[in-house]
Amino acid sequence: MFTGNTDVFVAGGGPAGLAAAIAAAQRGLSVAVADWARPPIDKACGEGIMPDGLLALRNLGIDLATLGAVPFEGIRFVDAAGETHARFPQGIGFGMRRADLHRVLVEKAESLGIHLAWGTRVEAIRQGEAIVAGQPIRARYIVCADGQNSALRPMAGLNTGKVYRRRYGFRNHYRLRRWSPFVEVHWADCGQMYVTPVGVEDLCVVFISSDKHVRLEDALPAFPELHRRLAGQPLSGKTAGGVSVTRKLNTVVAGNIALLGDSSGSADAITGDGLSLVFQQATALADAMLAGDLAAYQATHRRISRMPRNMGELMLVMDDHPWIRRRIFRGFTQSPRMFGKLLAMHTQTISPLQLGVNDCLSFGWSILRA
Repeated sequence: MFTGNTDVFVAGGGPAGLAAAIAAAQRGLSVAVADWARPPIDKACGEGIMPDGLLALRNLGIDLATLGAVPFEGIRFVDAAGETHARFPQGIGFGMRRADLHRVLVEKAESLGIHLAWGTRVEAIRQGEAIVAGQPIRARYIVCADGQNSALRPMAGLNTGKVYRRRYGFRNHYRLRRWSPFVEVHWADCGQMYVTPVGVEDLCVVFISSDKHVRLEDALPAFPELHRRLAGQPLSGKTAGGVSVTRKLNTVVAGNIALLGDSSGSADAITGDGLSLVFQQATALADAMLAGDLAAYQATHRRISRMPRNMGELMLVMDDHPWIRRRIFRGFTQSPRMFGKLLAMHTQTISPLQLGVNDCLSFGWSILRA
């Protein structure tokens, strides 16, 4: 167990905490990380990373293209009212099992000489100090990356905010070859299922719903195309579950303590932005720590979180109101360019101002006529 002083102490050794540690170490800061869990740390998630997240990950010195990740070209939405798809205007995405990604991040952190303390509980934090396994660690900066149910966030006085929605997700891996070059999101009145390729014959399938009592296998018949493809197919691993929380905090910085990842607020998992946000936040936080200006991190965190949160709210409206969803899907069928532009905006390739008045009017008119 590391004892003594460090520039940066990170509470939480998941992807968020490790990304922050790696980014800080790359800037010449000394870093220590502690987590009660032991690697590899897994989580029930969609296991896809969008192009903007991959760019941020490459800035951390990690290129998934060389590490066995599986590429995907864009996003496909499927509903009883129709389907629409679009390719990313720049770059591609990659799918990779969460546990495998965690191993990659651990290896990168070890190569940079970061102190990693697994199976070690962070008991308390305060300005300039963390209590870890009963021992004090002095640090210029403390980063809380201990997840959406962060026990450390209240200690920093950063728990003020609002939870807008809780939804429940269940993940299976199927031993099945991909049938699509896209990540697919299938919609039904009971929720969504999204499919991400993570291996040559390995598909990650996640069901997410507002009803915590409905399991993936129970919901599958509500998704005809997926039911036809997946029913009776062998699983590779156990079903995992988790909670997706839409949370917005008033601030993510207090003095020299900063929140990162799900502990700093989150959009609904349907956006697919969780890991992309983490890697972008990690770079922004490391730059701010190096400059001695965490206010800059606060501003950047707010900016990069805005679009995923807005897109999440839009998709939750589609989840809550099936008649709106059906009209939107029919609108996409009549105005297919709009889905591509929304995807480009979602991946930060274009700004909302670049959607175009004519395209927006055409799409709105097609929804009204649907």
